[in-house]
Amino acid sequence: MLENPRSPRVRAVAKLTKRSARTETGLFLLEGPQAVREALTYRPDSIVDLFATPTGWDKHPDIRASAAQNDVVVEYVTEYVLNAMADTVTPQGLVAVVRQTPTSVREIFAASPRLVAICEEVRDPGNLGTIIRAADAAGADAVVLTGRTVDPYNPKVVRATTGSLFHLPVSVGGELSDVIKRAHAAGLRVLAADVKGDDLLQARSEGLLAEPTAWLFGNEAHGLEDSALSLADRVLRLPIFGRAESLNLATAASVCLYESAFSQRAAASL
Repeated sequence: MLENPRSPRVRAVAKLTKRSARTETGLFLLEGPQAVREALTYRPDSIVDLFATPTGWDKHPDIRASAAQNDVVVEYVTEYVLNAMADTVTPQGLVAVVRQTPTSVREIFAASPRLVAICEEVRDPGNLGTIIRAADAAGADAVVLTGRTVDPYNPKVVRATTGSLFHLPVSVGGELSDVIKRAHAAGLRVLAADVKGDDLLQARSEGLLAEPTAWLFGNEAHGLEDSALSLADRVLRLPIFGRAESLNLATAASVCLYESAFSQRAAASL
């Protein structure tokens, strides 16, 4: 059992809360039973180390069974050690060190996707994590991160995805112009979500949302630059029926992705 919260090994795990350490090692931190459960179910080969307090391990027989089935060995630690490793105040008895598994932009568009989310300059970890989760829930084929979008392996992003990071391909570090060029080559229409655009309901009535689509979402504070908007095939906005000034980025992205998911599935059933 690891008992010393100041040991080099514990410190190495704790350093994964910093982007520099994640970049250097190609690893990231996973906290809590839900995230560990999803990693064991969908990417067990990516788990490098699994740490648990005896109490935390005993609480989750399904995780114990999944770890055994996938030959993932748990190492017991004290509460003090787990707290020293974790980014959260209450890591719920489980922490894992996991390999980053980004997918290349080329692979994503070579797979003939029908629904993709492109995030350009999205800086808030909670927003990015929620967009990844919403894309997963809407049945999107991938999420592509461009520009200075926040690191998807940031602990706050990972927590906000609630495991969806392990469910669909995520590409990191692409140039927006190249990503859009590849999307067009793969037969996708690129729709930019921006308050300057046409009403989304109009696009829905035209049947536009039933087509293979890459949604482009921009920065929380200033949206998409004009240069980015010019690369899109159409710019659309969500109508505001009440008195709200606007919608949170992650909420707006969720609505856009689901609008496409509804339209595509309706068209496929005809």
